[in-house]
Amino acid sequence: MLYLLAHWLHFEGFSNLIRYQTFRAGTTLITALFIGLLIGPRFINMLRVRQGKGQPIREDGPQTHLAKRGTPTMGGLMIVTALTLSLLLWMDLNSRYVWACLAVTIGFGLIGFLDDFDKVRKASHRGVSGRARLVGEFIVAGIAAWLVVGETNLYVPFFSNLYIPLGPFYYLFAAFVIVGAGNAVNLTDGLDGLAIMPVIIASGTFAIIAYLAGRADYAHYLGIPHVPGVGELAIFCGAVMGAGLAFLWFNAPPAAVFMGDTGSLALGGALGVIAVAAHHEIVLAIVGGLFVLEAASVIIQVFVYKRTGKRVFRMAPIHHHFEQLGWKESTVVIRFWIVSIVLALAGLATLKVR
Repeated sequence: MLYLLAHWLHFEGFSNLIRYQTFRAGTTLITALFIGLLIGPRFINMLRVRQGKGQPIREDGPQTHLAKRGTPTMGGLMIVTALTLSLLLWMDLNSRYVWACLAVTIGFGLIGFLDDFDKVRKASHRGVSGRARLVGEFIVAGIAAWLVVGETNLYVPFFSNLYIPLGPFYYLFAAFVIVGAGNAVNLTDGLDGLAIMPVIIASGTFAIIAYLAGRADYAHYLGIPHVPGVGELAIFCGAVMGAGLAFLWFNAPPAAVFMGDTGSLALGGALGVIAVAAHHEIVLAIVGGLFVLEAASVIIQVFVYKRTGKRVFRMAPIHHHFEQLGWKESTVVIRFWIVSIVLALAGLATLKVR
């Protein structure tokens, strides 16, 4: 909204600052943080009153989690609200990339909301069926892929101009990346603050990547694919970071609210779209390596158990495995944050190591 106003004023005077994506990324972050902190207490009170018993806690999980009974879920509503309002204020309303990311955020958030609502209503950790969720997610992801995909090449990091031409199959691959990212973040969201900080770190990393990929001069210098207009996603990443920091304020141990599938699916799906739009899908697997590890631990656990009756991990996802080994929840969370920072730096290194 403000960008169009500044454009109408021909970017004269102070409005000239709004021309720059770096400035708007910063202001979007601050705006989303302010909105999130402002609406947070009201959202939490509303959720607590409406949900009563809060998010159901699994009896077969770590026993320390039973103390969290009564904590409301669906805190992702706060994140999506703060993110959306700040974006509409600072984004270029003509950017198809931002609209596609916002559509996935809201679409995946809605699917997660229905799942959370079903869990709370039935007082069970089992919500909407996995098959129904995946169908909805792939429909939303497919539409987003159609909106953001220009060329259908899969670029390989560490090499300049090395890519794999996937043709029409790229759209299926893009949808898989988006859905996979959404569910990987969803599996990571099992401890207070565990998922949101790695999401913030990954968003900050992709804000840099998207900005560089959107600049022809920087993209040519670094040997990365240039995608005109994708730099506007730096503003989207700023909104995710601001809304995420506001949520973390209330999610810090002991959490006053849980993100729920409403937030984790929305944020993970958004990261997937950003990576697809910027043609850095493989780099997402590096930057979001913690999410990949969490998802892989569940896949391995289920695969091995069904065939041998034995467990590879004491409990999956893997953060519960470390809890069962005797690590305190705060220890697991902080150490996983450190891993996320290291992986983000490794992802950024791919920009130069070519």
